[in-house]
Amino acid sequence: MKNTDREIYDLRINYSKASLNVEDVSDGPVEQFNTWFAEALKSKVYEPNAMALSTVRKDGVPSSRIVLLKKMRMDGFVFFTNYNSDKALDISQNPAVSLVFLWHELERQIRVEGYAEKIPDQESDDYFLSRPRESRLGAWASPQSEIIEGRNVLEQKAHKIHQKFEGKEVTRPDFWGGYVVKPQMIEFWQGRPGRLHDRIRYVWKNKEWIINRLAP
Repeated sequence: MKNTDREIYDLRINYSKASLNVEDVSDGPVEQFNTWFAEALKSKVYEPNAMALSTVRKDGVPSSRIVLLKKMRMDGFVFFTNYNSDKALDISQNPAVSLVFLWHELERQIRVEGYAEKIPDQESDDYFLSRPRESRLGAWASPQSEIIEGRNVLEQKAHKIHQKFEGKEVTRPDFWGGYVVKPQMIEFWQGRPGRLHDRIRYVWKNKEWIINRLAP
């Protein structure tokens, strides 16, 4: 056995900060998420809105990356991206996606399974105009997911975009906007001692949320 294998085997944390019971959770998962998210903010969790977004390509191969939650709606989780990106292409072919939030500081994880769809243009406009100017210019400059020869290509394009919008408002390009992930399943995971973790799952069935506890 290699030393690195032993070092990996021995990586172990005993979770003991909190518990999670069916009797204590909200009737709906969005409300429960908002409660946990507020606790994450209060606990100063590092980037609590960072979430792993998984999509499935046309050939059936899954793909994951970290994106940022930028808005919570009663019907789901909103993020923004380039509509020509790999993730957007995946969604156009198969809207089924999953999300994962991992908050080490609270020993918590949230899994979401659902379907992604574009949000209205006005909603995307509103968010885009709230972003720092440099971020808006960056959205125009980056041909996201395309192969480029080097960073100089990106910097040259960014320079041209800066010139184009000099002294002007940087409005949202039509190839950039938001998606809402409408959940069909949300699972809340709380670490517990001895790996006997608490798992509470909400499943949308027959127009209502069914709540169950899962074995760890």
